[in-house]
Amino acid sequence: MARIAYILLCHKDPDGIVAQARRLTAAGDFVSIHFDARAPRDAYDKIRAGLAENRSVTFARRRLKCGWGEWSLVDATLQAVQAAVDAFPRATHFYMLSGDCMPIKSAEFAHTFLDREEVDYIESFDFFNSDWIKTGIKDERLIYRHWFNERNRKALFYASMNLQKKLGLARKVPSDIAMQIGSQWWCLRRRTIEMLLEFCARRRDVMRFFRTTWIPDETFFQTLVRHLVPEHEIRTRTLTFLMFTDYGMPVTFYNDHYDLLLSQDYLFARKISPDAKDLKERLGKLYAAKGVRFGISNEGRSLFKFLTGRGRIGRRFAPRFWETEASLGRERTLMMVTCKKWHVAKRLVERVRQVTNLPALDYLFNEASTPLPDLGGIQSTLEKRTRHRRALVRMLYDYWQTDRLIFCIDPANVDLMQDFYNDKAKVRLLEIECEFTDEYLLGHAVRVGLAGERTPQETIDRLLPTIRYDVKFESDRIRDAGFPNAYRMRQSVSADENTVPLAEFLDIPVDKARQIAATDYLFVD
Repeated sequence: MARIAYILLCHKDPDGIVAQARRLTAAGDFVSIHFDARAPRDAYDKIRAGLAENRSVTFARRRLKCGWGEWSLVDATLQAVQAAVDAFPRATHFYMLSGDCMPIKSAEFAHTFLDREEVDYIESFDFFNSDWIKTGIKDERLIYRHWFNERNRKALFYASMNLQKKLGLARKVPSDIAMQIGSQWWCLRRRTIEMLLEFCARRRDVMRFFRTTWIPDETFFQTLVRHLVPEHEIRTRTLTFLMFTDYGMPVTFYNDHYDLLLSQDYLFARKISPDAKDLKERLGKLYAAKGVRFGISNEGRSLFKFLTGRGRIGRRFAPRFWETEASLGRERTLMMVTCKKWHVAKRLVERVRQVTNLPALDYLFNEASTPLPDLGGIQSTLEKRTRHRRALVRMLYDYWQTDRLIFCIDPANVDLMQDFYNDKAKVRLLEIECEFTDEYLLGHAVRVGLAGERTPQETIDRLLPTIRYDVKFESDRIRDAGFPNAYRMRQSVSADENTVPLAEFLDIPVDKARQIAATDYLFVD
């Protein structure tokens, strides 16, 4: 059975470190601690005293002063790893943690999970060909030597790098290793750790190379594990759940994130707020629990993106410079049908085509599969359609040789609606107001990745009101925009009542509008 030696790198909160080590060892696992030498000596002494009687805890032989992006972080990790290998011969796995991490599964679950496959868990992507690095320097991390920290000695950091560049002092990566990059939060088997330590002792050239690279904790273990272990024994993922904001900062978890964290397909989470006392207590008890069943739905990242994205309503698509004077044409009429239930709008425009023979398209700017004629490639992707929207619609008018055109558009695309209303053409809007049951909203959440089949009921109960509000908010935005020539059909009224706005929207006789409005299956889910 798996027994885990946790490699705990920390620099603050001695009481929290003591509590964490006690929780992890109480379940039969081990802990090896490196406490940053930059932290006060009395804080370190407090940890040593608090864990003095715990034989499942060991400490790195040397305390190093660690700096973000520096070799010192890798060196500290190796110190703690070596201490764990020496102290815990029964440890089967070595799991990298920080003081901000907490378990989000029970020890029983974690041990069973690790016993399932004889593999290592570590992110490792090709350094040069992957897009793992989003901003900042890339190749320069490796080919130049870095002796200064970019965060606190920025001028010296860039002066040194630019001087090396000017003098042509770029170096080569060791020829027999393929550079990899990934998250520093890994879980490796004992055999892998032992091979890695032996490699470090034997290959001083590789060690010298990494000592002066920038941010080596994202490349050192990732590269060496891929060098030493067959690919089929590596799972390119981390077992620690972490997310980042739009600004590249780690997302912090609080007391009300308990259910969300438990439903993720990970063993630990980073990073937990120091103030989330209740969350830490509940997760600590969870690790020692027996017989707990976990419903893993793994919707955390998509849910976070959805909820944070709701705060970015103010953005608008500005017209491109080539569209500034572009117009659909003064004599042309553009009719937009908007409805959150796409199938309802599609049924309506299908009936419009049948009854009136008007050219009518489905969700032109929302659904890549919407059938379109070949217009020279402008129609090939949603991105192109949106970027060249007026040119695309003009070409559709010309293709069908018509001055009247209908298409469906999602209620969230108010900016697109506004852009067409700014055109010189005659523009009309028909909003179809539907009723939304909890079952429909839940199905919508599953379709867009906000929930899964195993999402806990507590998460669903909190999510449904938010989605329902979002649907209402989109409708309110359309009304607040004050679009002229805007009409509304409602699921809650009779076909006769819907006939009048439909006739005015399409500018067709009332009897034809009634044929469309009276479609039996129009609002059926």
